[in-house]
Amino acid sequence: MPHFTVVPVKDQAPSSYDSLEGINWVDYRDTGQDCPDHQDTVSSDGHGNHKEDSPFLNSADAAYKKNDFYDRNLALFEEELDIRPKVSSLLSRLVSYTNITQGAKEHEEAESTEASRRKTPKSPNMGTLMGVYLPCLQNIFGVILFLRLTWIVGMAGIMQSLLIVLMCCSCTMLTAISMSAIATNGVVPAGGAYFMISRSLGPEFGGAVGLCFYLGTTFASAMYILGAIEIFLKYLVPQAAIFHATDTLGSDSAMLNNMRVYGSICLSLMAVVVFVGVKYVNKLASLFLACVIISIVSIYAGAFKSMTHPPEFPICMLGNRTLVRDRFDVCAKTVIKGNITVPSQLWERFCLLGNLSSAQCDDYFIQNNVTEIPGIPGLSSGIIRENMWGDYQQKGEILEKAGLQSVDAHGAMENFGMYVSADIATSFTLLVGIFFPSATGIMAGSNRSGDLRDAQKSIPVGTILAITTTSLVYFSSVVLFGSCIEGVVLRDKFGDAVRKNLVVGTLSWPSPWVIVIGSFFSTVGAGLQSLTGAPRLLQAIAKDNIIPFLRVFGHGKTNGEPTWALLLTGLIAELGILIASLDMVAPILSMFFLMCYLFVNLACAVQTLLRTPNWRPRFKYYHWALSFLGMSMCLALMFISSWYYAIVAMVIAGMIYKYIEYQGAEKEWGDGIRGLSLSAARYSLLRLEVGPPHTKNWRPQLLVLLKLDEDLHVKYPRLLTFASQLKAGKGLTIVGSVIQGNFLDSYGEMQAAEQAIKHMMEIERVKGFCQIVVASKVREGIVHLIQSCGLGGMKHNTVVMGWPYGWRQSEDPRAWKTFINTVRCTTAAHLALMVPKNVSFYPSNHERFTDGNIDVWWIVHDGGMLMLLPFLLKLHKVWRKCKMRIFTVAQMDDNSIQMKKDLAMFLYQLRIEAEVEVVEMHDSDISAYTYERTLMMEQRSQMLRQMRLSSAERQREAQLVKDRHSLVRMGSLYSDEEEEVVEAPPEKVQMTWTREKCEAERRNRNNAPENFRELMSLKPDQSNVRRMHTAVKLNEVIVNRSHDARLVLLNMPGPPRNTDGDENYMEFLEVLTEGLERVLLVRGGGREVITIYS
Repeated sequence: MPHFTVVPVKDQAPSSYDSLEGINWVDYRDTGQDCPDHQDTVSSDGHGNHKEDSPFLNSADAAYKKNDFYDRNLALFEEELDIRPKVSSLLSRLVSYTNITQGAKEHEEAESTEASRRKTPKSPNMGTLMGVYLPCLQNIFGVILFLRLTWIVGMAGIMQSLLIVLMCCSCTMLTAISMSAIATNGVVPAGGAYFMISRSLGPEFGGAVGLCFYLGTTFASAMYILGAIEIFLKYLVPQAAIFHATDTLGSDSAMLNNMRVYGSICLSLMAVVVFVGVKYVNKLASLFLACVIISIVSIYAGAFKSMTHPPEFPICMLGNRTLVRDRFDVCAKTVIKGNITVPSQLWERFCLLGNLSSAQCDDYFIQNNVTEIPGIPGLSSGIIRENMWGDYQQKGEILEKAGLQSVDAHGAMENFGMYVSADIATSFTLLVGIFFPSATGIMAGSNRSGDLRDAQKSIPVGTILAITTTSLVYFSSVVLFGSCIEGVVLRDKFGDAVRKNLVVGTLSWPSPWVIVIGSFFSTVGAGLQSLTGAPRLLQAIAKDNIIPFLRVFGHGKTNGEPTWALLLTGLIAELGILIASLDMVAPILSMFFLMCYLFVNLACAVQTLLRTPNWRPRFKYYHWALSFLGMSMCLALMFISSWYYAIVAMVIAGMIYKYIEYQGAEKEWGDGIRGLSLSAARYSLLRLEVGPPHTKNWRPQLLVLLKLDEDLHVKYPRLLTFASQLKAGKGLTIVGSVIQGNFLDSYGEMQAAEQAIKHMMEIERVKGFCQIVVASKVREGIVHLIQSCGLGGMKHNTVVMGWPYGWRQSEDPRAWKTFINTVRCTTAAHLALMVPKNVSFYPSNHERFTDGNIDVWWIVHDGGMLMLLPFLLKLHKVWRKCKMRIFTVAQMDDNSIQMKKDLAMFLYQLRIEAEVEVVEMHDSDISAYTYERTLMMEQRSQMLRQMRLSSAERQREAQLVKDRHSLVRMGSLYSDEEEEVVEAPPEKVQMTWTREKCEAERRNRNNAPENFRELMSLKPDQSNVRRMHTAVKLNEVIVNRSHDARLVLLNMPGPPRNTDGDENYMEFLEVLTEGLERVLLVRGGGREVITIYS
């Protein structure tokens, strides 16, 4: 055994390298140098289309320059650190992500680079209560609760009213569950439902539903304004009416004209307020919310007070008909003045002038008595029994109380104005359409996601709590209204029977004015909020540039206010104002909101069923069945409330969809809609041909390179098993193999090999395609497979190949040269590479791991493949019970504690659950074992190079090659390749020995001992020593931590740029993976494959 001397290895000269493309990053080294500020930017393609340069963060203009090109412990990866940075470097850049205002980069352009650099983004600090719960309450509670809920209870009865509330609130609750799943599947920038649907279902659906949502919000502002004007003209200042009815039948048209005039004025004033000072609208939001809460509390207080002291609001009844109370003073036919009975004002309304005996009176008035009943009997009166069931009215039908005695007689038409009558025909379906807007507003939390401290927690909790709260308020209000208020008063929409008081105000405590004033301010505030939100939604759609004619609305003032969008919103809202009827506007916006909610549920259901790798919501309480139920309820409510409005809304959405499709939406947002028929598949392939897939849609599309034995059987079937477990039936799988020979002669063998592989694919449940290539060299065949497999956009992006077992024992270098050549080809083609080592020990599809770990050793950032692969494996039943652990390596000058925190936050943003551990590798001197191992490796290589065959042996070897060619040869991927074309030698070899040849042969034999002495005195190359040091150290750490892991995933170092070191590269890989049962060497394809975005 020779004596070895350990020589200290000097560090290589330091170099610098740029940052990873799309990621601006800073190292953790404590160098004391200040790092320059970097400003994130968004690239554009010249058409105004913003592109996502990196799935994590936007690309940077300047890159941080490192001082050290490699670490001693990472020498295996040093040649690629310029494109595959250290994990610590990546995490240090990502940690600043949480301080970026979400959505600002995609939906708002910076005024200038300098200004945006000076601007410090505000840290999001809103919690669940202030950020989601209260805004949702303010948006859900609205005009319908105060102006129409009592009327709905009167017309439909308590039971059917509860059914209406249950249907609407169940629909919004199911939608909120789906929305919570989408909103917690990554970061949701500003844009609310539009952003979620467009990024889930694609630009066509996103544009169509986005515009429907915009129209719904715009008509909502019109509805709130009409509600405010109704309160103003009916209950606050009735004298302000401009138009007055000339007769009793013209009062409705006069009221509508007043609504149009005052509504237009109010809309103009609100638009000016929004244009001038939107910040004041946001500041007044809390005041408007306080008005809503105070009004609701006063209703409950009045209801419970009515148990002992019901308010005095008597109703005057003529027979069983309800009279308009403000038309007369005393509810009696006669009054006594100075002991004389004289006709009352009521008598004079129904009778012509004359005394009591000779006057000509209305027949119904003469034959029926005038009685007075309490309008608010109170909670303990038992009136709930009468209000339990509905009493739908036709237009113009007089409101009657069923329990009062009445003589049916024909009354004069000129006295019709004395009775309270129904202004519109009512039905269950109509009431559903009118009530549904009071259940909308659930998107308020998702719209504010950029301001939330933890949006993925706050949005589901706050939204579902808000819907639960409002649903309880609606249910209890229906019961309280039916238990306290007289039925004819409930059916009196405008309070004519209670002296023009707001019906819900008659129940409130301490005064009806609390409800009147509170509801007025709340409706005005809701209108302002809608006018503020709708233009911004239109601006977001316009800036996405999916609808060309809306491009102008993406521009605004210098501060970003959407001026042109606000103008269009005002014009559309004016159309709703001109309708002038709250009851006709409400079903319109119900259609648009229901359409929006329908597609939110559809987006969640499609993503759940497709099981895309990016679908990892933190909100776990969802199911595709709930989403489909919510979608079905939305569709049913659309047709229940108004079938013709539903058809019109669907036609509008369909036209927008086809228009975007016709114009050719140049957006790739990771949409999940793909057709299943042949025409849809062709359409999808043509779309996929346009460009590379979005990061969210990236999944491993496998090309599995199989080795066949001499009998055309698959040598390592567990490669197919691993592929089936990784794919779980999703995505593309191509199984390829190479037959060495001539295509014309080997066609039969190719067919047989294809059948054998397909049979094995069926056994292993691999859904994919088989591709066999016949080539003169195996190496060329593999290159052909890598280049040509796939069709259009359905091409492989990942190559799976086996490990060349026994390469050390074989003197033939072809065993490992084909392997290294394949590694180089996949790198050149920007394809990912997976090499399962010891694949025979991998589990079959029938095995189940009930425990254990999948360990990921993340040494350099390789596009996120190491994060994505365990997540995909855990979807399969074999690996489902395994836990995921992520190890990363910290050097002496890295802050390991901060690295662990940043890595945990990074995984939280990725929605991946895993244990995180940072392994510190201390710098140490190169050991004698490492030195000896390197020396043995180089001695073996040198020895093989010196083993040259004599010319006679070469010719005999060539003859054997020719003899083998005469047989039917089966190519092997790793060992049976021909290094070079060997010319056929002559059948008989004749050699003439001369004196010179004999002396040369003798000298060669005498030099053999000298060659051996030269071999023993060989000194190893220092770069090889460093690489061996890295392999030994990493292997020691990995075996120590992961010796019992079910699977170890590890970054695969790239082959050396100098091909002379190929054999050493194989030795490094062997040393790196020694002592591990199952190893998956992973090499990224040069692009990001996982993202934190939704």
